[in-house]
Amino acid sequence: MTGETTWKAAMEIWPGTAYPLGATYDGSGVNFALFSEVADVVELCLIDDDGVETRIAVPEVDHFVWHCYIPGLQPGQRYGYRVHGPYEPEAGHRCDPSKLLLDPYAKAIEGQVTNDQALFSYDFLEPAKRNTDDSLGKTMLSVVINPYFDWGHDRPPRHDYHDTVIYEAHVKGLTMTHPDVPEDIRGTYAAIGHPVIIDHLKALGINAIELMPVHQYVQDTTLQARGLSNYWGYNTIGFLAPHNAYARGQQGQQVTEFKAMVKALHEADIEVILDVVYNHTAEGNEFGPTLCFRGLDNASYYRLVDTAKQHYYDTTGTGNSLLMRNPHVLQLIMDSLRYWVTEMHVDGFRFDLAATLARQFHEVDKLSAFFDIIQQDPVISQVKLIAEPWDVGDGGYQVGNFPPMWTEWNGQYRDTVRDFWRGVPATLGEFASRLTGSSDLYEHSGRKPIASINFITAHDGFTLRDLVSYNEKHNAANGEGGQDGESHNRSWNHGVEGPTDDPEISALRLRQLRNFLTTLLLSQGVPMISHGDEIGRTQGGNNNVYCQDNEIAWVDWELDEDQLELLEFTKAVVRLRRNHAVFRRRRFFAGSADHGGQSTLGDIYWLKPVGEPMEEADWSGDALRVAVWLNGHAIHEPDSRGQMITDDDFLVLLNADNDEAAFTLPSAEWGERWLIEIDTSADVVDPGWHEADSALAVGPRSVVILRCPRESAPVPTGAATSERKV
Repeated sequence: MTGETTWKAAMEIWPGTAYPLGATYDGSGVNFALFSEVADVVELCLIDDDGVETRIAVPEVDHFVWHCYIPGLQPGQRYGYRVHGPYEPEAGHRCDPSKLLLDPYAKAIEGQVTNDQALFSYDFLEPAKRNTDDSLGKTMLSVVINPYFDWGHDRPPRHDYHDTVIYEAHVKGLTMTHPDVPEDIRGTYAAIGHPVIIDHLKALGINAIELMPVHQYVQDTTLQARGLSNYWGYNTIGFLAPHNAYARGQQGQQVTEFKAMVKALHEADIEVILDVVYNHTAEGNEFGPTLCFRGLDNASYYRLVDTAKQHYYDTTGTGNSLLMRNPHVLQLIMDSLRYWVTEMHVDGFRFDLAATLARQFHEVDKLSAFFDIIQQDPVISQVKLIAEPWDVGDGGYQVGNFPPMWTEWNGQYRDTVRDFWRGVPATLGEFASRLTGSSDLYEHSGRKPIASINFITAHDGFTLRDLVSYNEKHNAANGEGGQDGESHNRSWNHGVEGPTDDPEISALRLRQLRNFLTTLLLSQGVPMISHGDEIGRTQGGNNNVYCQDNEIAWVDWELDEDQLELLEFTKAVVRLRRNHAVFRRRRFFAGSADHGGQSTLGDIYWLKPVGEPMEEADWSGDALRVAVWLNGHAIHEPDSRGQMITDDDFLVLLNADNDEAAFTLPSAEWGERWLIEIDTSADVVDPGWHEADSALAVGPRSVVILRCPRESAPVPTGAATSERKV
């Protein structure tokens, strides 16, 4: 319904201000401000509880920002905009006043959308024909919020990167089936902040949770038609609004519930990192709905094909890409980032398809305006910034090429570690680089090991358990004929595709899970665990559950004995990392004795199983066995108080071969005894001491971690240091 009610006649409308953009409640009324360079007229539309619309022609415009102030208006008010201007797709303009538009700066959004003809500016049956059906009642609505919240003594944990263990999680997927989370809050922000979930994270040793998209996103109409949904949420429409389906309250309450979640996590010393999608929006290409940006100012918000502006230039695979060189788009993104830090108290961001953010024209330029602005911003530059360093456009794979203050999802780490543990020949040299922080990728730009966010699995792809259980993806439930999802997964089913009752295969798979977790958590860099991997979560071989909002994708908390043992094992390895600085160095290994800190020896040695130093030829062969000696006396790094750090010495024995291997433990000038801390092939670790110069049997496809306490650090015979710098 639409109407020019008496309410409008009685309502005062003041000029207001052009900043801040969005709807801002100040305790006395609401200021509205909206950017559109192409608009001729902008109407603010207030929607009452009965769906009746009151249209107000916004009276003021300064520098293409349309604005007004309405005294007495209160939080909870639903609103939208109608923009009158050119509808000339061939020129890049798609203004359509028949479509009620969201505020790009809305702090809360109500409702969802369906595949209704009214949302589209063209006719389904005759796409060349204009459709002017009114979208009111069919579209989502912006909501004025009350910004006030009692944060109490909340403060950001500010964990150093090298001390951080990240846990990637989905708000709904992590909590939906947990028996100890009250049913009425499962799948919500309140569930993430519930003591049961927080206790699990704390016991595991997690101090940063990276939440998959929580910006307001849209349910794809194509998925809805197949009875599916956009589960992951990489389909943003509101960059300042928490997704409403993760809240249990009424409109606007998602903001309060999100803040309460952050406050609870901070009280537990856990940081909150958001996976953010600033590279595209949910409006898709020219055949998508008109929900917000398209109808406000299409040519300013989106990259268009220069020679055919009715089409969108797409480097994201989603239909459109935001026009990063437009200052108003940059302003929107920066205002969004600052809002989430200053008002919502989050601690960092993981940028989806971050290479797209660097594209000013058609190239990926790490010195683009976006990165310049981030570098100079006093708020955003101080939080954790994590790039997914690729997109689907030309030259989009940019691992190792982001600016110095950024960290990156290290896709090469993922691929190399998977290959090594499935026994791919000639991977040992690169595996050594990944284990020690990937200096080949990051040192040239002045970055340190913490630039590498190490991961083996993430939301996109197999779970860790499925990685060792399936050779092929099994995505039939997605309804795309098996065409979706990655086909080259570097996985290995160990002889049987999927579940098996074979005890030998089951034991080997469990050992491989331990190998992956041990490698991940004891590598230099910042480890990231995908939710549920610590308990052997499966998706039944589906490696692309983006559309599965059901038991396929949710974490199943009914654990068998093997899963409980894997959980305890993971806790132990995280604890070993936390207790020993040698596994979380802030600097790359130097290798030579002149960087030896409190030792006259180097900080790392690579040894053959026979105890002799690795030679250059050994790295390029097909060997899958190596020993790494980490000198805890030679960390040569100060702690937070300026005191030089020393640690115990560790020996890491890696055997990715099918056969057992005998490793000669290096002899020592003093002590000459090693204690096993981790043995991935053993259900129960032998706590006894092992003498130097003796042979230790390392099981097939397994890792053994030995420790020599600080007061009796071993020295390899001859103190030979490998020339290989990693």
